[in-house]
Amino acid sequence: MKLVDQWAALERRLPADWESVGLRLRTEDPKELHEAARILGPMNVGVVGDELALTVRRAGGAAGPEAARRLFGRLDEARIWSLLEAQGVAEPPPSLGEPDAEPSASVAASWDAALSELPEGWSDLLCRLELASSALLPRAALLCAPLNPGRERDRVAFLFRCARKKGYGVSPGMARRCFEHLDAEGIRGGVSIVRALSDTNNVYTQGAVWYVNGKVL
Repeated sequence: MKLVDQWAALERRLPADWESVGLRLRTEDPKELHEAARILGPMNVGVVGDELALTVRRAGGAAGPEAARRLFGRLDEARIWSLLEAQGVAEPPPSLGEPDAEPSASVAASWDAALSELPEGWSDLLCRLELASSALLPRAALLCAPLNPGRERDRVAFLFRCARKKGYGVSPGMARRCFEHLDAEGIRGGVSIVRALSDTNNVYTQGAVWYVNGKVL
């Protein structure tokens, strides 16, 4: 099979969102390997033993799919018969889950709003702090260290506990001060209540225990 046809068949099997694919090319006649490398030179090929290593990038350019097709055609025209194999496909990383609601312009204000919807006798909360961008996570974790925030997988968010009078968790006032620090640095986000308990009576324990997805929080 011609090299152009091998590439076309390989390209059809690539995932829809592929970004780059690593290839290995081996000539039927080992003596023609260096001539193949010369022809494919614009793609910045490397020699690995008796094979050529190259990468096709979907974004285009000198190593794009069209350039590869054109250079593979030149090998076919030169009758340098070769075998083409895929070595690995790079795809974009999975996106983090979107926040349930549009992050508020003020994290402290969203905290006030979340507390205002609770019954007067609330005692323990499991809360979520969602941020507008994953790039904000490290700085937000530092500013909110008193919350003892736990990174929530598959979300741009932290989970934290809040105790109104006693038990595990940050106090509501301390939580608000942390959120004021976020606001002061322009870190956008929003707070929501995941679970709430009212009038808990701690007996032989320091507070309520939350089980989420099999984990103790």
